[in-house]
Amino acid sequence: MPAYAYQGVTSKGRAVKGVATAENVGVLKASLKRDGVFLTSVSETHAPGTAAAANSAGGGREVDLSGLFDRVTPKMVAATTRLLGTLLHAGVTLPESLKAMTDQVESQRLKGILSDVAVRVNEGSSLADSLSRYPKVFPQLYINMVRAGEASGALETVLFRLAEFLEKQIEIQGRVSKALMYPIVLAILGAGIVTVLMVSIVPKITGMFADMQAELPWNTRFLIWLSDFIAGYWWLILLTIIGSVWLFRRWRASKPGQWLGDTVLLALPAVGELVRKIAIARFARTLSTLLASGVQLLAALDIVRSLLGNVVLERVVSEARDNIREGEGIANALKRSKQFPPLVTHMIAVGERSGQLEQMLVDLADAYDRETNQAIEKFTTLLEPLTIVMMGGAVGFVIYSIMQPIMMITEMAGKT
Repeated sequence: MPAYAYQGVTSKGRAVKGVATAENVGVLKASLKRDGVFLTSVSETHAPGTAAAANSAGGGREVDLSGLFDRVTPKMVAATTRLLGTLLHAGVTLPESLKAMTDQVESQRLKGILSDVAVRVNEGSSLADSLSRYPKVFPQLYINMVRAGEASGALETVLFRLAEFLEKQIEIQGRVSKALMYPIVLAILGAGIVTVLMVSIVPKITGMFADMQAELPWNTRFLIWLSDFIAGYWWLILLTIIGSVWLFRRWRASKPGQWLGDTVLLALPAVGELVRKIAIARFARTLSTLLASGVQLLAALDIVRSLLGNVVLERVVSEARDNIREGEGIANALKRSKQFPPLVTHMIAVGERSGQLEQMLVDLADAYDRETNQAIEKFTTLLEPLTIVMMGGAVGFVIYSIMQPIMMITEMAGKT
């Protein structure tokens, strides 16, 4: 967090000066104003801050690392949004609501952001413009919905819808993460066990085979070679893995990589079905939330397109938007792409004809949320035994490759 050297005057006219840390000048100004100090001049400095200055007399130096771990999470944003909507619904003015929220939150980073937003709103800026200064915390979807709520005079209603939408997205992400946690942990443990066997145990056991000068099975010879390679060239393996990951991420960031990767992802069994259902649920719920908040259809489709997370589906929505601009219905535009299931396009077509597109999209999102849950369970059901079989197969191969020559030697010794 930057440090600022400032000068100001108190309400009694006494001149003061000092050094303080803040997110920006607006936050510093608001903080000093609450303390009864009116800022007259300020400049950024590399001074260690007020805490360090206070300890300088004793020769000590305090480094505040709390800011490194103070991250504004989507859960915080959802809770703050719902609280702001509740305060506005209760009749509290927007500036007073923002001030109350600033005192309420525990995150210092979020407290600084809300304090700056409150100052700008007090100075005459709209809430949407004030929030747009922090795009990493408040995405474009959030800003557009708030702007639509301010324009329509139903800001508290929009905030409730937005909070519900954010909470739903957090719930889905948490469900996916929870479902993948066990297979990932199992795979890491299995890889660790196999690595320990290959590096520590296998060389000691297979060392006696070399002294016997006996003909070993192919799998035992391969195991010995693999163990020697891992022990001698582990650094090369590590560099290869890191380099491969880096190259793959660069390729996936390129346009050809995004298109080919997302196309393959949608075509994969189980995984493709899950990705498609999550994207459709997000598409329907986001579009319904935006339309209910007063955002125009074309602008709403622009926002939704950027949230799908798959360039193939993004292109479909982009082409649908262009066709709608020329007078075509959204259902026909999506149906022609063949990327959206017939149920989706049929329900959207019914919503367009009946004038209840927003409600139909909500029903569609709820239906696909349920199907997403079932797809996650199905995917987890397939992934867990597959991971166990792969790890068990690797460990079994190591044990069998060690035991096979031992049994052969024992059998030969019994015959003699």
